[in-house]
Amino acid sequence: MNDVVPSSLSHEPWDEVARAARAAADAADAEAAVREFVHAALRITGDATAHEKPGALKSGERHFSVGGAFMVSPDGTSHFLIAEWGFPEEQHRLHYPLDTGHPGWVWKNERGLILENTDEHSDFKQILKSARMGSAIYAPMIWQGEFIGHLITAAQARNTFAPPDLVRLQALAAMATAAYMAKDGPDFLARCWREQAAG
Repeated sequence: MNDVVPSSLSHEPWDEVARAARAAADAADAEAAVREFVHAALRITGDATAHEKPGALKSGERHFSVGGAFMVSPDGTSHFLIAEWGFPEEQHRLHYPLDTGHPGWVWKNERGLILENTDEHSDFKQILKSARMGSAIYAPMIWQGEFIGHLITAAQARNTFAPPDLVRLQALAAMATAAYMAKDGPDFLARCWREQAAG
């Protein structure tokens, strides 16, 4: 699992958004395009010093972040992970029922969601195999009125994310959606789904 957010030439949010958009346009496929926006989200959302604050990390925890896109599976039953960063290798192509936990809430309500401190949400379900995350944001990917997935970034440190971070993620999710569709995302996802089913 990678612990360090992908490097960037700039720490300016708009420079990073522009970089991601250019790279996504040139990406080889839909997943590579979405990955550019996942990396951008990891770079421009969250308080980089949150882990230094009292109570942000419990004993045995460490500072790290994850990101990815959970797409609605071709059969409409599951969230299906693509373009992930920081997830364990064995969770590549992770999938789980659409109505699971807070991702399920985002799917049902088609709205962004922020959990500034997951300790305050007794119904929080751990999806990342290696650790429970302390703070998370989710932004829906909607194409022509249809919910097709959502972007997520999460950090182990509590209160890493604040409402302005959700706004940034929602903007990136909209751009990721357009790039995904421009790169024949549904066909890409269907191939991945068939390959996983074939085992």
